[in-house]
Amino acid sequence: MANSFKVKTKTAVGVTPTTIYTGPASTEVTIIGLSVSNIVSSAIEVDVTLENNDGDNIYLVKGAPIPVGSTLIVVGAEQKVVMEASDILKVTSDTASSADVAVSILEIS
Repeated sequence: MANSFKVKTKTAVGVTPTTIYTGPASTEVTIIGLSVSNIVSSAIEVDVTLENNDGDNIYLVKGAPIPVGSTLIVVGAEQKVVMEASDILKVTSDTASSADVAVSILEIS
C-alpha cells in the first residue's frame, strides 16, 4: 500500500456548497487537519459536511462562527476523520467569497 501526504486548498468559498476534496477510487483517506479562515471584514458562519456513498451525509460543523481575522480548526490535534473512496468533503459559508480552506490528508491506496 502506498501512502501519500497531500494538502488541498480552496480560496474564497461562499454561499454555494464547495467541494474541497473527493476521495479517489480504491483509496482510504485520513483527514489530519482541516482549517477554515475568515477572509472578510465581518464575522461569518460555516458548515462543513461529509457526503458518503451510504447516504449518511453529516455535518462536521454546522453554523460555526468565525470572527474577523480568525481561523476555525475543524479537524486537528488528536481528532482525525476517515474518508472512503468517493466520499466528498464540502464547505459552505453564509457570506459570499468569505472563507479560505486548507485540508491536510493522508491517502492510502
